Amino acid sequence: MPGLIRGMARTAVVAGTATAVSGRVQRRQAEKYASRDAQIYAEREQAYEAQQPQPQQASAPPPPQAAAPSQLDTIDALKQLGELHEQGILTDEEFAAQKAKVLGS
Repeated sequence: MPGLIRGMARTAVVAGTATAVSGRVQRRQAEKYASRDAQIYAEREQAYEAQQPQPQQASAPPPPQAAAPSQLDTIDALKQLGELHEQGILTDEEFAAQKAKVLGS
């Protein structure tokens, strides 16, 4: 009987040691492969980003176009030109040129 108990105890110790060693080896391998997989993933991500077209810098928006003068602005400008012409500040040719500019002709 003592030989039987001793044999069972020895078997239990060997099995326990084997299980502990196996678990430790398995954890180390899992860490090693996880680190390797993370490195591979990072390299692939960099390669993918390198292949993507770079976004072009947004160009400045075009300057706003001058709004067409309203009818009141046009009338006011013509009145001012008329006053300048009557005062003799503008010659007939200058008045005609400025009037054409205001009217968009």
